[in-house]
Amino acid sequence: MTTNALRYMTGFGNEFASEAVPGALPQGQNSPQTVAHGLYAEQLSGTAFTAPRGQNRRSWLYRIRPAAMHGSFSPFAQAPGFHNDFGHGPVTPDQLRWDPLPLPAAPADFVEGLYTVAGNGSPAAQQGVGIHLYAADRDMAGRFFYDADGELLLVPQQGRLRIATELGVLEVEPQQVAVVPRGVRFRVELPDGASRGYVLENFGAHLRLPELGPIGANGLANPRDFETPVAAYEDMEGDFELVAKFQGHLWRAGIGHSPLDVVAWHGSHAPYRYDLRRFNTIGSISFDHPDPSIFTVLTAPSDTPGTANVDFAIFPPRWLVAQHTFRPPWFHRNVASEFMGLVHGAYDAKAEGFLPGGCSLHNCMSGHGPDAATFEKASAADLSRPDVIADTMAFMFETRAVLRPTAQALDAAHRQRGYQQCWAGLRRTSRPPGR
Repeated sequence: MTTNALRYMTGFGNEFASEAVPGALPQGQNSPQTVAHGLYAEQLSGTAFTAPRGQNRRSWLYRIRPAAMHGSFSPFAQAPGFHNDFGHGPVTPDQLRWDPLPLPAAPADFVEGLYTVAGNGSPAAQQGVGIHLYAADRDMAGRFFYDADGELLLVPQQGRLRIATELGVLEVEPQQVAVVPRGVRFRVELPDGASRGYVLENFGAHLRLPELGPIGANGLANPRDFETPVAAYEDMEGDFELVAKFQGHLWRAGIGHSPLDVVAWHGSHAPYRYDLRRFNTIGSISFDHPDPSIFTVLTAPSDTPGTANVDFAIFPPRWLVAQHTFRPPWFHRNVASEFMGLVHGAYDAKAEGFLPGGCSLHNCMSGHGPDAATFEKASAADLSRPDVIADTMAFMFETRAVLRPTAQALDAAHRQRGYQQCWAGLRRTSRPPGR
């Protein structure tokens, strides 16, 4: 890349403009007859041309070579664990939990290290999600990737990611997240060596900030804390590989240059990062629990008002002060389905077994909640004192449709087959009146 120091523009969903070479951005029109420095003008559209202005996502790119310049695509078989095969048979209503995905036994880059856990819908229907893990120990050398099926939300758990994209560079560490829009080409490097984390592939409407309703103008994730990279380009020729995900399958094509050759750009279809530690947590200061929707960082709405294709929620450090209340998350069953991961520390609803890098899946109407040890401790807690949960960062992907676990995830050696035993110690403590 042509920049030595990473720089960012802040805000969410805004129109940005950036140039790595002065004068590269045209003035007054997007596609003049000739572009400065002999560059090519190319529009990257992430929504329909006629989408409402507030929801429209597109960027104009001014690049050394058009994106059309590459060889023919052929099937790519080096990442067999990454797919959208969620099956069509019965789905178990069992509560499911996994240990962290093992680091690769053989060298693997980010694409090779992707592993699909669950999902619903499809790219063809433009609704639903794929939920994946990654475990990698080497940079993407000479390889570039893009996802034509959906936008990618990356949640690193171990090790930083350096994500070099067409529109600039994102450096993301654990407790930060990055979003790479549909179609944007990128390469992942691992500054700390072996890395592991989570990936949400969103086939539906773009992730956006949730409405705040009675909360008002402030709180949760603030728009100014989202960072978009400035233009940075590569002018490299060589024998490279472009990997594409298209309609649930992976393809590869030879490419004789780096596709990260955008010298200048302007628009709203751009990658961004967000530091989860900047989230302004809302909670009760009297009694009972507000609904967990108060922890929503980003949401992708569905065609049903008030119902999301997917929500991304976090459970960050926070104070618990509610009185006459069982303070940890309560026992519950949801019409929505919940996939949870743990980035850092411990989760306050589980005393053991839910590890950083691990994950759990509780599908529609499958009961879940605190384990026996957590229930006993919280039931006897002194509520005259506040409790601070200081060392934690858990998250949830919540969807309106059932999440179908993949065959490889159900058969995985790191699946905790005795997970239900965490509730086995819950005792019957009373009998109904008159019995």
